[in-house]
Amino acid sequence: MQGTDFNIRHLRAFHIVQENQGITSASKVLHMSQPALTQAIAKLEATLATPLFSRSNKGMLATEAGQVFGARVARALGFLTQGAQSAAQQQTLSASPGFAHLLSTTQLRALVAVATQGNYSLAARALGLSQPSVFRAARELEQLSGLILFERTRTGIALTPSAATLTRAARLAFAELDQGLEELQALSGRDSGSITIGSLPLARAELLPRAIGSLAKALPATRVDVIDGPYDDLLHALRDGEIDLLIGALREPPPAEDVMQERLFDDRLGVYCAPTHPLAQRPALAASDLAKWPWIVPRRGTPTRACFDRFFEQHGMTPPDRLVESSSMILARGLLADGERLTMLSQNQVGEELRSGHFHQLPVVLDDLPRPIGLTYRRSWVPTPTQALALDLLRQSAQSLPAA
Repeated sequence: MQGTDFNIRHLRAFHIVQENQGITSASKVLHMSQPALTQAIAKLEATLATPLFSRSNKGMLATEAGQVFGARVARALGFLTQGAQSAAQQQTLSASPGFAHLLSTTQLRALVAVATQGNYSLAARALGLSQPSVFRAARELEQLSGLILFERTRTGIALTPSAATLTRAARLAFAELDQGLEELQALSGRDSGSITIGSLPLARAELLPRAIGSLAKALPATRVDVIDGPYDDLLHALRDGEIDLLIGALREPPPAEDVMQERLFDDRLGVYCAPTHPLAQRPALAASDLAKWPWIVPRRGTPTRACFDRFFEQHGMTPPDRLVESSSMILARGLLADGERLTMLSQNQVGEELRSGHFHQLPVVLDDLPRPIGLTYRRSWVPTPTQALALDLLRQSAQSLPAA
């Protein structure tokens, strides 16, 4: 079961009943009959296979499971309300007041699928529905909200800024519900928690393997998903709730107001080659010596590439142009083996390659300042106990790394 499987209106009913500690008061707030409200709560409890309330003549009080899940439901509904308000503010059209309280799961799933796939046909295939069903749900959402959400382009469907805002809110709400399900499973003794980590290259060598190994020993059933990719893509996925945290070089200033950065350690760069490279035996090197050789460097926009360009420019030289642009350690190892190329990499990224003799560090003094390496996560993120343990283990792993 996933967060996208819940009936949003049943969740809202549960939230209001929990707030009012009874069906009678909640039914007045929701403008629902008491039998309909009672049935909605019963269906939700059946879906979760756990009682959410203890019922007595004093009212309905949330059980431990109800309190745990209720906190996640409240946060999920909060994301939808905030997202709807922000979406409405981005258009001059008059949005339907309070439309966040009328959203359905079907409409939100259609919105997210169209945003992800780029057209109705692919979205329908991803959802296992017919194309007309997805199109109808998307149009119903536009009518309900009073907003323009979709625009046709030559390549498919483009989201308006309002739609992008509402999509992010839906993804965050679904992610929150997924966390709630994991916490309910932990309460019932089925600890099958998960964490999804966006990883930049230098974290993959030692930091992540150590932390994941420790987590597997402590909680063997935990699922850890590690997603590689460019920083901008990972940051977008983080802000949308598709990953839980991002680990790698921190940015200054922070990339967005809705994320936080936490420093774990400082890193320095070095210049490396194969042990058989002609420069490997030289006791001292000048920038002009390095400029004569082909390089492997990350793409523009990364901190390492900026340092590479700056190194040559400060020595009055144009940066070399015989480049392979990549952040892949596997590719770097393969390309360095030909004995000609050089590369600039994090010192914390190449420990195993130096120990195994695949890389040789050249005596080059770079002007790079220590780079803070750490965690980036959403300000609004409340980790599950499993995710909190993973965070602590990452911090402990960072402390055991050699100083750069």
